[in-house]
Amino acid sequence: MAAPAFLPELATQVVVPVAAVVGIAFAVLQWVLVSKVKLSPDPRRGDGSSPKSGAGASEYLIEEEEGLNEHNVVVKCAEIQNAISEGATSFLFTEYKYVGLFMGIFAVLIFLFLGSVEGFSTKSQPCHYSKGKTCKPALANALFSTIAFVLGAVTSLVSGFLGMKIATYANARTTLEARKGVGKAFITAFRSGSVMGFLLAASGLFVLYIAINLFGIYYGDDWEGLYEAITGYGLGGSSMALFGRVGGGIYTKAADVGADLVGKVERNIPEDDPRNPAVIADNVGDNVGDIAGMGSDLFGSYAESSCAALVVASISSFGINHEFTPMLYPLLVSSVGIIACLITTLFATDFFEIKAVDEIEPALKKQLIISTAVMTVGIALVSWLGLPYTFTIFNFGAQKTVYNWQLFLCVAVGLWAGLVIGFVTEYYTSNAYSPVQDVADSCRTGAATNVIFGLALGYKSVIIPIFAIAFSIFLSFSLAAMYGVAVAALGMLSTIATGLAIDAYGPISDNAGGIAEMAGMSHRIRERTDALDAAGNTTAAIGKGFAIGSAALVSLALFGAFVSRAEISTVDVLTPKVFIGLIVGAMLPYWFSAMTMKSVGSAALKMVEEVRRQFNTIPGLMEGTTKPDYATCVKISTDASIKEMIPPGALVMLTPLIVGILFGVETLSGVLAGALVSGVQIAISASNTGGAWDNAKKYIEAGASEHARTLGPKGSDPHKAAVIGDTIGDPLKDTSGILFKWL
Repeated sequence: MAAPAFLPELATQVVVPVAAVVGIAFAVLQWVLVSKVKLSPDPRRGDGSSPKSGAGASEYLIEEEEGLNEHNVVVKCAEIQNAISEGATSFLFTEYKYVGLFMGIFAVLIFLFLGSVEGFSTKSQPCHYSKGKTCKPALANALFSTIAFVLGAVTSLVSGFLGMKIATYANARTTLEARKGVGKAFITAFRSGSVMGFLLAASGLFVLYIAINLFGIYYGDDWEGLYEAITGYGLGGSSMALFGRVGGGIYTKAADVGADLVGKVERNIPEDDPRNPAVIADNVGDNVGDIAGMGSDLFGSYAESSCAALVVASISSFGINHEFTPMLYPLLVSSVGIIACLITTLFATDFFEIKAVDEIEPALKKQLIISTAVMTVGIALVSWLGLPYTFTIFNFGAQKTVYNWQLFLCVAVGLWAGLVIGFVTEYYTSNAYSPVQDVADSCRTGAATNVIFGLALGYKSVIIPIFAIAFSIFLSFSLAAMYGVAVAALGMLSTIATGLAIDAYGPISDNAGGIAEMAGMSHRIRERTDALDAAGNTTAAIGKGFAIGSAALVSLALFGAFVSRAEISTVDVLTPKVFIGLIVGAMLPYWFSAMTMKSVGSAALKMVEEVRRQFNTIPGLMEGTTKPDYATCVKISTDASIKEMIPPGALVMLTPLIVGILFGVETLSGVLAGALVSGVQIAISASNTGGAWDNAKKYIEAGASEHARTLGPKGSDPHKAAVIGDTIGDPLKDTSGILFKWL
C-alpha cells in the first residue's frame, strides 16, 4: 500500500473551511473600505467651497476647481445609483421567480429519473466499482442528488444576486472617487470587484465542503454513492447560471443596442446621455448580465470542475481506500487559490498606486501574472502535502498509476493555459495593439469593412487558445486520465477570485462613466471613467476567455465521467449512431446562438422603436427640459428577457434527456462530443469579435493617438461605422459567445 499523504484528515478538515472563512472575511473587509466613500454631501462644504487647508492634494476635487456644486453632484449620483439598483433588483426577482419554477420541475425530473434506475428501491445494492461492498439504495441517491442540485442552484442564485448588489453599491462611489484622481477610482472599482470574487469563491467552496460532510453522515463508507450524489451540486449551479446568463444577456444587449443605435448614430448624443430613454435600462443591464450572469457562470464552472474531479477520485484509490485528504485534493487546491488571490489583490489596492491612465491595464495584467505565479507555488505545496507519492486513478475500467508530481503538472498546465488564453484574448481585444487598431482603421470606408475585419479577427483569435486547450488536455490526460483533465480545469479556475474581481471591475467602471454623464459631471471625470471602462472591456474579454477555456476542460471531464459511468470504453465515430450524434451535436451551438441572437434582435427592435417614439413625441426631450420615460424601456428589456430565456434553456437541458432516451448512450456521447468541439470555437471567436468591435469604437472616441484622431471625433462617419460594429458585437460577446459551455 502506498504511503499516506503528509497532511492528516484533521488538518484537511480545518484548512478548507478556514480558507473559505478567510475569503469571506476579506470580502467583508473590502466592502467596508468601499463603504467609506459616502454617497452624501459633506455638510462642511455644502456650497462647493474648497476644502480646508491641510487636505492632501489627492483629495482636491475637480468640481471645486471648476466651480460646480458638490451637493448637487452627489445627490444626482445617489439618485441615479438608486434607480439602477432598483431596476436590477426588480429584474432579478422577476427572473428568479420564473427560473425557480423551472428548477423545481427539473429537480423533480432528476429525482424521478435517478430513483427509477432500480425501481425506487429502498434496499442496499452492490457497489458498482468497489467490488464486494454494498452501497446505499437508488432512492437515497436520487434524494441526495436532488438536494445537492437545489443547493447548487441556490448558491449560484445568491452568488449572482450578491454580485449585482455589490456592483450597484459601488458604481456611484467609483464616480465620486474619480474626482480625486484615476487611482482612487480604480481602487474603489477593483475593491468592489474583489468583494464579489472572494465572496463567490469562498462561499462556493464552503457550501460544497459542508454538503460533503453532511451527506457523509448518511453515506458513511459509501464514498461512491456520496460523491455521485454531490455531482448534483455542479449541475444545479450550472443550470441556474444558464438562465442567469441568457436572461441577463438578452436584457443588457437589447438595451445597449437600442440606446446606441438611436442615441449615438441617429441623434448624435453622447453615450449615457440622460436624454436617452434607454440609458437606465442599459446601465441596469450591465449589472444583471455582466455581473450577476458572470458570477453565476463562473460559479457553475467551478462547481462542475470540482464535482467532476471528486466523482472520478471516488472510484480511484482515494475513494476505494477512503483516503480523506487526497480525496479532497480539489477543495485543497481551491483553498490555496483563495489565499493566493488574497495576496495578489493587495498588490493592486495597497502595495502599488495607480497614478496615470496608462497604468490601469498593466496593473490588471499584473494581477493575472502574480496570481498565476503565487498559485503555482501553492499547487506544488498542496500536491506534496495532500497527496501520497503514488496512487491509482480510474481510467475507463482500469486503474492507472499516477505520481503526485504528475498531478501537480496537470493542475499547473491548466493554470498556465488560462494565463496564455488571457493574454491572447487581451492582444486581440485591447485597443493598445494592432488587431483592434486595424479594425478601427477599417471604419474609414464604412460599417461593412468594419464587420469584415472584426469577423476575421475573431476567427484568427481562436488559433492559439485552441492549441493551449489541446495541449492541456493532451498532457493532463496522458498523466492522470480524466481526473487529470478535471483538475486542469480546476487549475484554470483556481484563481477565480482574482479573475472575477477583474471581470466585475469592468461593468462597475462602465456604470461609473454612465453616472458621471447623467449627473452632468465634468468631461475630465468622464475621460477618467472612460479610461477605466476601456481597460475593463479588455479584462472582461479576458474573463470570458478564462470561462470558455475552463468550460472546455470541464465539459471534457464531465463527458469522461459520463462515458465511464455509462461503461463506454471507446466512442467509435465510424459507428452510424455516433457519427449522427457528432453532426447533430456540432449543430447545437449554432441553433442555440441563433435563438439567443434572434431574441436580442427582437428585443432591440422594440427598444429602438420606443426610443425613437419618445424622441419624436415628447416635447423638450432633446433640449433637456423634459425627462424621458425610462420605465417603459426597462419594461421592454425585462419582458423580452423573461420571455426569451426559456426556449434556449430548455434546448440545453432537455436535449441530453431526449437523445439518451430515444437513441441511447452511444448517440448521446456523439452529441456531447460534437457540441463541445464546435461550441468552443464559436465561443472564442464570437467573444473576441465583439470585444474588438467595442474597443475599436472606444479607440476612436478616446482620440488618444494621432491615428485615432484622424478617425474621430464622436459623430464622424468612421465613428458611426464603429458604433454599428459595436452593436452587432454586443449580442455576440455577451449573449451567444459565452453560452456554449451548457451544450
